Amino acid sequence: MLKNIKAKFGLALLLIVAGHASQAREQPDIPSLNADEGRIGEVRRVADDSEFKVCADPDLMPNSNSKQEGFEDKIAEVIAKDLGKKLTYTYAYNRQGFLRNTINAMRCDVIMGTTSDYDALATSKPYYRTGTVFVYRKDSGYNITNWNSPDLAKAKIGIIGQSPATIPLNDHNLMGNARPYRLQRDLNLPPSYMIDDLVKGEIDVAVIWGPVGGYFAKKASVPLTVVNIPEYETVNAKGKEYWNISIGVRHKDKAKLELINAAIDRNQDKINKILDDYGIPHVPVVEGDSIMKVYRKTKEVNRETRGDAIPKTE
Repeated sequence: MLKNIKAKFGLALLLIVAGHASQAREQPDIPSLNADEGRIGEVRRVADDSEFKVCADPDLMPNSNSKQEGFEDKIAEVIAKDLGKKLTYTYAYNRQGFLRNTINAMRCDVIMGTTSDYDALATSKPYYRTGTVFVYRKDSGYNITNWNSPDLAKAKIGIIGQSPATIPLNDHNLMGNARPYRLQRDLNLPPSYMIDDLVKGEIDVAVIWGPVGGYFAKKASVPLTVVNIPEYETVNAKGKEYWNISIGVRHKDKAKLELINAAIDRNQDKINKILDDYGIPHVPVVEGDSIMKVYRKTKEVNRETRGDAIPKTE
């Protein structure tokens, strides 16, 4: 049961990131994938130790694109150069089947951004931590710092439906203020769609994944304020807002993971500068953070609050 819960959290976060950043205005040039390649018994690419071959989305700014303009692309450049490897890419849209069609099919070897506790991959030490943010226009006169802020109660709030942030939104009786955006990725929308609506005045506040909100707020045509949303995991684990982010590899690639960890240590300052240059909100990494640890802790606290905790025996 706990593994199923963790898998759902991991998948939901991937959908949130992809859902916040998707576009189809100008389709990038993506090599077609051979449906038979990577299957057991069929032809498979053999990993080349001279390569740092990244599995990436061709159109998922600010993370990555086919022109290698994303912040994860720039971090990959730093890591590859440090390791003396040639940086190469395999592109596929980050949606259902992404891992199966890329890293698990041996088409590439590295995922540049995944939650540190994601069981489907072996993950590096976290190289940053981020979460959900409030974004609003500076000329609105709002002062929003948490879910109890009076200005939030009178605002039209853009939010991804079924995302973790909907938990505190509902708990604070703000669901009536919400304008929901779909969780599933829509390739007909630009990656900046929620921030664009904020700039146009169609919503007053965007509750959005931090890297997407921070990046597009920095590029917006009007001044915007970006505020980190307070963590909610101690109230309800399903409302967890902050996540450690790591580089992911296949579980068998232990030697590769050790090299990546060492490269992160040597280049953390460069990584932080890239995050800052892109406007990516980040907070100190919480060592050992895991959604399952939070879930178990919250469950135990709730049991104790109800008075049905299992009594300790002498």
